[in-house]
Amino acid sequence: MALSRTQQQTLIETGRETPMGELFRRYWIPALLSRELPGPDCDPVQLRLLGEDLLGFRDTNGDFGLIQEFCPHRGVSLFYGRNEECGIRCSYHGWKFDVSGRCVDMPSEPDDSSFKDKVRITAYKMLERGGVLWAYMGPPEFEPPPPELEWALLPETHRYVSKRVQECNYLQALEGGIDSSHVSTLHRFNLDDDPMHEGAHGNVYLKADTRPKFEVQDSISGLLIGARRNADDANDYWRITPFIMPWYTIIPPFGANAIGAHAFVPIDDENCWTWSINYDPVRPLTKAEVAAMDAGMGIHVEYVPGTFRPMANRENHFLIDRAAQRAKKSFSGVKGISMQDASLQESMGRIVDRTTERLGTSDAAIIAARRTLLRAAESLADGGRPPIALEAEAQYVRSASLLIPKGVPFAEGAADALRAAPGKPFASV
Repeated sequence: MALSRTQQQTLIETGRETPMGELFRRYWIPALLSRELPGPDCDPVQLRLLGEDLLGFRDTNGDFGLIQEFCPHRGVSLFYGRNEECGIRCSYHGWKFDVSGRCVDMPSEPDDSSFKDKVRITAYKMLERGGVLWAYMGPPEFEPPPPELEWALLPETHRYVSKRVQECNYLQALEGGIDSSHVSTLHRFNLDDDPMHEGAHGNVYLKADTRPKFEVQDSISGLLIGARRNADDANDYWRITPFIMPWYTIIPPFGANAIGAHAFVPIDDENCWTWSINYDPVRPLTKAEVAAMDAGMGIHVEYVPGTFRPMANRENHFLIDRAAQRAKKSFSGVKGISMQDASLQESMGRIVDRTTERLGTSDAAIIAARRTLLRAAESLADGGRPPIALEAEAQYVRSASLLIPKGVPFAEGAADALRAAPGKPFASV
């Protein structure tokens, strides 16, 4: 089922006063890594989210601020300002703004002027959790509780968080995150040699059965997406992916390797931040695991130095290696699980035309996710109930990869495995 032009526009546009943009602003948004603002009066950071140019900073008291990037006086970027004495001071005329967006000093005006008291800039609340700085960009009166995703509540030793720029609309990346069928093709030659995927018996089932049967159920989180493959005469192999509104996915685990998760956050309509997380609810990550992730293995990447742009990118054709492709060392010739996904999603163009698609049965999750997003945006626009997945119970869920006896519905056979709990091992084969 292809989308209409109106549906396509609704889904991809995320600026202010667009249906999806207003929906997304009702959630806490992963904005910066905590290490990007390491201490009081540190260097400010430029950031673009949902089409808005912003500046993140940490003031003298250690409080976090997220304000519009440009000074309202003459439009100078506050990135070039001074972070000092509890505010950002514009380098052009000295106007100074605190974390709440108030102008607290205006040295270019007369001493007796009250003009500064009339000037405010856009400012958003930020909080720190799970090694991430989260922003809330919606109406203050509708601010939800802090994020309760399992990985964000674990000790630092149990998680690894990275982010990268992806040069396409967020929805292309998100749809890749809930598409379990592509794993059998795109990643088949690297499941056994990537240190974050190797050793899983489920890899055998993934490579043997390239035609998974999908079942999708609505959930308090958004969706539960089950992909069923043949295992043996008695059991099916199920990979179950939660889609947590509005842009989170949890990858079904691979053996004893740490769980993977993603968030696909719009920078603007043509680019997004892809957040990648590995975590284990029971044990600290090993030095070997951390070293592999630092090296860009698994769902992480190598960067252009000093940036969050992948070293392999559209300008260099993602460093495609045709010899490796011919030798069946990489199905697409692109190195790395994460960049194999990103390269193909970006190859569609900045915004793919979904009105011309020819979707099949393996696209059931894609269709369901689009409908879920559209329904939520429509409900919000109509003044309906708040968007789903704001409550802790809805966010504190898990993925699973497991064997279930034939004929048993996945939601029944995996019910316990899909519930997160402190210290509880995850279900994986």
